[in-house]
Formats: sequence, structure tokens, C-alpha cells
Amino acid sequence: MDILQYIQEFRFDPKVLPVVETEGKKSITFGEVTVAIGEELNPTLLFALKDAIAVTATSKGKGFQGVVKRHAFKGGSKTHGQSDRQRAPGSIGMSTTPGRVFKGKRMAGRMGNETVTIKGLNVVEVTTTGLVLSGLVPGAIGGLVRIKRIS
Repeated sequence: MDILQYIQEFRFDPKVLPVVETEGKKSITFGEVTVAIGEELNPTLLFALKDAIAVTATSKGKGFQGVVKRHAFKGGSKTHGQSDRQRAPGSIGMSTTPGRVFKGKRMAGRMGNETVTIKGLNVVEVTTTGLVLSGLVPGAIGGLVRIKRIS
């Protein structure tokens, strides 16, 4: 017995995908597939082998990170008297003009936990319970992802 973890509502534009009522049931037809409203969708109805898809998920949160990890800064040299400045960002501002730090300056801060979309993945295998994809999928293992076919 499978227990649903998430319920997702998908809204369709009735002008693009009209709702048809047959035998007292409302259904939507897209392509060659007809799905009754309220019916559980499985991947075999929506995806085929070698389909190009885009996957959207929330990336793993990394917490507060320094500039070397967050923005791939080089860091300071280990010589010339630097004993504790190897991973510091260095100078961040300018001299008298303009005499300030510009907005958006890349600095240390919270990293990850953002919505990420990876496009151009291919479907390798389709079953009634899931998909096997070629490529990297964003987010943690067991996380919620949104999969969209690219036309």
C-alpha cells in the first residue's frame, strides 16, 4: 500500500486543454492520452524514452559559507607574512571615489537552498512508479522535484 507524501494540483487553461464530459466523468485529453479529473497520474502516461526534460527542485542548503567556497575566490598567498588571511576576500572597496562598496558585491553569506532548474536531461527508463534520468538532478535525495517535458 503506497501512502501519498505530496499532493500537487495542476491547473490547465481550458482554452488550450478543454475539459470534456463523457459518461458523467470529466476528462482532459492531451496528445493521445485521456486523463479523468482526480485520477492519479503515473510517469508512463506523460513521458517516453529519450524525451528531453527539465527538472526543477530546491538545492541543498550549505549554510553560511566564506567567499572561497561560495564564489570560488582564490584566497591570499600562504607566504609574505600572512598567517591567518589565506581564505579572506581581501579588499572590497575603492579609494576616495566612489568611496563605498557597490550593491551586489560578492561576499560571504548563506549558500544553497535556492530553486534550481536543470534543462536538457534525457529519460532513460520509464516505469509506473518513477523515471530514470541521465544527468544530475538538483536537491537532496528524496526531495520533491518538478519535471517538465521540453518540446
